[in-house]
Amino acid sequence: MCRHLAYVGPGEPLGTLLVTPPHGLYRQSWAPRHQRYGTVNADGFGVGWYAEGDPVPARYRRAGPIWADQSFADLARVVRTGALLAAVRDATLSGADAEAAAAPFASGTWLFSHNGAVAGWPGSLARVAGTLPPEELLSLEARNDSALVWALVLARLRAGDDEGRALTETVLEVAAAAPASRLNLLLTGGDTITATTWGDTLWYLTRPGGGTAVASEPYDDDPRWQEVPDRTLLTASRADVRLTPLKDPGDHALADAFVSPKEPRT
Repeated sequence: MCRHLAYVGPGEPLGTLLVTPPHGLYRQSWAPRHQRYGTVNADGFGVGWYAEGDPVPARYRRAGPIWADQSFADLARVVRTGALLAAVRDATLSGADAEAAAAPFASGTWLFSHNGAVAGWPGSLARVAGTLPPEELLSLEARNDSALVWALVLARLRAGDDEGRALTETVLEVAAAAPASRLNLLLTGGDTITATTWGDTLWYLTRPGGGTAVASEPYDDDPRWQEVPDRTLLTASRADVRLTPLKDPGDHALADAFVSPKEPRT
């Protein structure tokens, strides 16, 4: 379900990261190479990016497939950014929320995406949803599993958790309530990237010219792409990547494991 990508590094046109690569997110919307669930990501798309000097990202989202939007192709050619998060969507369940259901979701300086599905949605998360204040439930941007997962992450961020803990605790909470869920989460505030693998693919590339890309699958055949093991928390800056194993729900102990871009984990 879905493909997503985040990048932090030197300024690049959106198209250089999303459209131009031979297997970029644009092509992954109809021909992904590593997608385990679903085949075509035509239920919407979105990209959020940061302009220089402005910590609050802009977003462009649509309900249809990315290849059908000529305005995006033109925008991607000229808009430059040093940080972005983008996604193409294969909906878990069809709905009427249109572009509101397309990632990235946003609040303040953060952009967020969920690649996966919550098993047994919506009933499986009824108890978990009850931990949120009623006003947050009533203000959900869309009526889908990803929007609720984002609300859970955002509540932790607003309570003071750092990005890694907010994602980790949310994954463990949702996985305990809905054990068969796939919870690859992706978050950026413009300076770093934080992500989880839980049931689907994730890769990262520290680019030789500077910058780090984190994606559901590689956008080209550069041999420096590294696959992230399942059930892992990834935290990345422009220069390095740290991988931390995630434990099953009920065991919150995390073992730190630093991974240098030049010394990939085996």
